[in-house]
Amino acid sequence: MNAIKVVLTLIPFIWIIGMVPVVNRVRPIVLGLPFLAFWLVAGIPVTFFCIWGLYNIDSKRNRDS
Repeated sequence: MNAIKVVLTLIPFIWIIGMVPVVNRVRPIVLGLPFLAFWLVAGIPVTFFCIWGLYNIDSKRNRDS
């Protein structure tokens, strides 16, 4: 269970901070946005679902105890 928490915590960090240098080299336009802007905006729902998953894991643990 702790490995899942670590992964869910690292995904938003890697998405926003770690991948920016790699994604910044790509130049297409996606939905009218430069790809880097699209990548950062797409990170918002990714972060939301990771935090939502962490919340559900913790709330289930608290209900069981």
